[in-house]
Amino acid sequence: MQFKDYYEILGVERSATPEQIKQAYRQLARKYHPDVSKESDAVTRFQEINEAHEVLKDPEKRARYDALGPGFANGQAFEPPPGFGRGGMHFDFQGGSADFSDFFSMLFGRSGGFGAGGAGFEDPFRGGGRGRTRAGRGEDMEAEITLTLAELARGEAKPVSLQASDGQRRTFEVRIPPGTTDGTRVRLAGQGGPARGPGGQAGDLFLRVRLERDPRFDIDGTDLRTTVSVAPWEAALGASVEVESLDGVVALKIPAGCDGGQTLRLRGLGMPRGGGVRGDLLVRVRIVVPKGLTEEEKRLFEELRDRSGFRPRG
Repeated sequence: MQFKDYYEILGVERSATPEQIKQAYRQLARKYHPDVSKESDAVTRFQEINEAHEVLKDPEKRARYDALGPGFANGQAFEPPPGFGRGGMHFDFQGGSADFSDFFSMLFGRSGGFGAGGAGFEDPFRGGGRGRTRAGRGEDMEAEITLTLAELARGEAKPVSLQASDGQRRTFEVRIPPGTTDGTRVRLAGQGGPARGPGGQAGDLFLRVRLERDPRFDIDGTDLRTTVSVAPWEAALGASVEVESLDGVVALKIPAGCDGGQTLRLRGLGMPRGGGVRGDLLVRVRIVVPKGLTEEEKRLFEELRDRSGFRPRG
C-alpha cells in the first residue's frame, strides 16, 4: 500500500495547530468540492483532503499517525510496522471509513462506514455527513440587478428572478440601500438557496448592482453633473431657467453676469448618501448664441456692440 502524508495533503507543517489544520482543510475542501470544482481530479483530491482532516483534527488519531515518524514520503510503498495492523488499536471515529484508503484502515480500522451513528465529515458547502441527510446551509447565489439613477435615488423596490441549482425559479422584490454605487456587491442574508435538511439555514444572495447610464447626467460620487444652455442676454441679465433632475423639472436661477462654464449647485438633488441625505446636482452653464439672425436681430446686436463699453479681452 502507499503511505499517505496527511500534512503534505493539507499543505501544513507537522507542527501545525488545530486552527491551522482546520483553516487549511476548509480552503482545500472548497476548492476541490465536487459540486463546484472544475479540476479533473476533484473527487480524488476531495477524498484525500477529508481523510487527512479526519486524522489530523483528532488528537488521538494524530498522535498514532505521528508515531510512524516523518521519514516516509507521500505515495511511497509502505509496510505497516508491528502493532499497526487491523488487529491493533481501534478507533470509534465520527466519519467512518467507507471512502478512505487502505492505509487509513490499516492504522485505525473500519468503524462500520458512514451512517453508522457518526456525524460524517464537515462539508463546507453542505454542512452534513455522508450516508444520511443532515441539516446544512443552503447554497449562496449571485446575480446582477440593473437600476436607473432615478430608481436608486427614490429607493424603489426592484423585482429579481433567480433559478436555483434544483431548477426552481422564484421572484421577489429587492430594495437596494441608499448610497449604493455602480459595481457594489450587496449581501441579502437568507435569500439564497434553501436550507439542506430540517433545521438548516438558507444561503445568502449576493447582488452586483449595475447602474443604467442616464445620458442627462454624469455621476461624481453622490453628486450628479449636467449642463444647461442659456442665451447671452439670460447670462448677462439673469434669468430663471428649467433644468431636468431625477425628481423632475426644477427651476435654476441664473445670476446676472454669469459666465459660460460656471457651475451652479442645486442641493439635495443628487444621489442618496444614506441617512436620508442626498448629494447635489451640479449644473454647468453653457452660453449659446443664435444662428441665422434676422435683419432686426442683427441690427440690435450691432447697436449693442457700438453702444457697450464691455471689453471681453481686457
